[in-house]
Amino acid sequence: MHVSDRLTDHVPQRWLEPLVKHAEALKFLIVGAITFVVTVVLFFGLKWTILQDKPVTANVLAVLIATIVSYILNREWSFTARGGRRRHHEAALFFAVAGTGLAINQLPLWVSSYMLDLRSPNVSFLTENIADFVSGSIIGTLLATAFRWWAMRKFVFPEPVDVLPDPVALTVYGGRHGDH
Repeated sequence: MHVSDRLTDHVPQRWLEPLVKHAEALKFLIVGAITFVVTVVLFFGLKWTILQDKPVTANVLAVLIATIVSYILNREWSFTARGGRRRHHEAALFFAVAGTGLAINQLPLWVSSYMLDLRSPNVSFLTENIADFVSGSIIGTLLATAFRWWAMRKFVFPEPVDVLPDPVALTVYGGRHGDH
């Protein structure tokens, strides 16, 4: 029995069909959640150690590493049913989109840190770190994620490709739940 079979056996039918219908978006969001954790851990790890006076540099490095993780996970899982490009062209487009997303991600942190001057000694250590988290990790990530979702489907993984059927889709549409 596949893991997906065990999972779908515990999901109510009314939830299962929308989950399958939006599986690509859900996978993209799960990859985003994983890379969000990678980014936050690396960002604060760098910011509190070797890049104390350079929060934007710390965030850029964290996002770059998370972007590499994102490419691998999105390519091999989120967008397996899409493609239409040679791998090197696809990778170049992915990193171009990711670079644009990186710039979008940094804007709120830059505004918070340098325009609003929410840095020590002007504000407390706690206020600075809350402002950095909200601007760089929440607002920046939300803006960049919306852009990346649109751009990945439009430019990087534009066309559906023939792949083996998804076991979850088979379960819903051909397995225990009957034919639709």
